[in-house]
Amino acid sequence: MTTSKPPQPPPKVSREQCKHPRVQIVSRDEDAEYVECKECGEVFESSEFRDMALEEAKTPEDEV
Repeated sequence: MTTSKPPQPPPKVSREQCKHPRVQIVSRDEDAEYVECKECGEVFESSEFRDMALEEAKTPEDEV
């Protein structure tokens, strides 16, 4: 009889390095929606996620 090990999840990325490429909704209330990053496990408000994407899209030329 062979026993197989359950699949191991991929190693978690540190929150400082993660750009949150995959998120899932974990909670909603009247005013907010909360998402969890599937890579690093961080939970944050979805509006913060959109703000992060906007910040990354900025180039140094935009700040002149």
